[in-house]
Amino acid sequence: MFGFLRKKFDKTVIKSEIIIANIVVVVVKKDIKNLHLNVLPPDGRVRVSVPIRMDDDSVRLFIISKLQWIQKHVNKFREQPIDVPRRYITGESHYYKGEKYLLNIIEYDGKPHIAINNKKYIDFYVKQSAGLEQKKKIFSHWQREELIKELSIFFIKWQKIMGVTANECRIKQMKTKWGTCNIRARRIWINLELIKKPVYCLEYIVIHELAHLIEKNHNKKFVAIMDKFSPQWRSYKKELNNLLPSDN
Repeated sequence: MFGFLRKKFDKTVIKSEIIIANIVVVVVKKDIKNLHLNVLPPDGRVRVSVPIRMDDDSVRLFIISKLQWIQKHVNKFREQPIDVPRRYITGESHYYKGEKYLLNIIEYDGKPHIAINNKKYIDFYVKQSAGLEQKKKIFSHWQREELIKELSIFFIKWQKIMGVTANECRIKQMKTKWGTCNIRARRIWINLELIKKPVYCLEYIVIHELAHLIEKNHNKKFVAIMDKFSPQWRSYKKELNNLLPSDN
C-alpha cells in the first residue's frame, strides 16, 4: 500500500533572534506568504517564520502583539514535568492508544514479542539477557507495527472519502510535529508517538495531512475542508496541543 524515508529539502533561509520581555524569539525569514508562530517542545522555544521581505520592525510588532499568547504557552512547557527515560522494567507505565498500561516483563527464550493483556498490561516477552537498548528497539518496532495497522485502516478510509491519494506514508520520531506532508512528492509523515495517543487523534492527523493534498496552506479553504471531513477537529487539535510528542 505505502512504503513506510527521510524528508530533506534545501531552502534558503535567514535566521536571527529578537529578545522581547526576556523571551528569545528565533526569527526565520524564508520564501513564504504568511507568518507562522510556534512555541516548541520540550522547553518552550519560540520561533516565528516570516516572509523574507518583511522588515525587522514589523516582525517585532507582530511578536509584541502575540506576547501574551507566547508567555502563556512558554510557561505551560516550562511547568511540565521532565520526561523520565524508559527503563523497560515490570511495573513501568506506558501509554497505548490513549490508555495507560503497566509493563510486564516475561522472560522468554523464543522470539521476542509483545501482547496487550486484559486492557491493563503490556506483556513483553523477551530473553533475560536482553539489555536496555535491545528492549527499546523491540518495543519501538512493536509500536511502529501497531501504528501501521491503524494507519492502513485510516488511509484506505479517508483517501476514498476525500478523493485524494498519497504516494507514501512514512513513520518517524518527531519532536515538534504530529504529522507533515510533502506536497510535491505526495508523501506523508506520521509521528511514531501517535500510537500512544487516542485513536481519534491519529485519525484527525491523517485527515489533516490528506487535506494538504487538496489545499497546501492553512487558509480558509483548508479550514472548510477540515470542517467538512472532521467537524470535531478543533477539539482534537487542542487535545494534542496539550500533549507533547515526547509525553509517555
